[in-house]
Amino acid sequence: MAASTSAPTRVRLAETARRLATAPDEWIHRVRLSTEGRWYERLHQDDDHEIWLLSWLPGQSTGFHDHGGSRGAFAVALGSLREHDLTTERDLAPGDFREFGPDYIHSVTNASTAPAVSVHVYSPRLTVMNRYDLTDAGLIKLAEERSDDW
Repeated sequence: MAASTSAPTRVRLAETARRLATAPDEWIHRVRLSTEGRWYERLHQDDDHEIWLLSWLPGQSTGFHDHGGSRGAFAVALGSLREHDLTTERDLAPGDFREFGPDYIHSVTNASTAPAVSVHVYSPRLTVMNRYDLTDAGLIKLAEERSDDW
């Protein structure tokens, strides 16, 4: 099935994430820090895509997850994050970004000693995310989260 010509490409999603990450005056007043877990807020949603703002205290992590068939991108706005996909770990600094397709599985962690903020863009909007454990035998699906849970 051909992709919709109106659906944003991964490149366009990455450009949106990077643009917002470098414009803190548009979102800094909304950021909250939570010792109970990563804080997040949806900044925008329409039929085309959605945008989320996340804050991370040191040690907070997503664990391995997918995006339920959505493609997307995220950009680091403040601080630093470490992304681990199934083959590589990479440290990301302010302005760094990652884009990914619908089958991408990764984990993101604040491995630093300072808070971090990131901007995430998804298309289509997230409706489900699957959580995994990475074992010596491979990935084991742990849970499915639905958008009603967020």
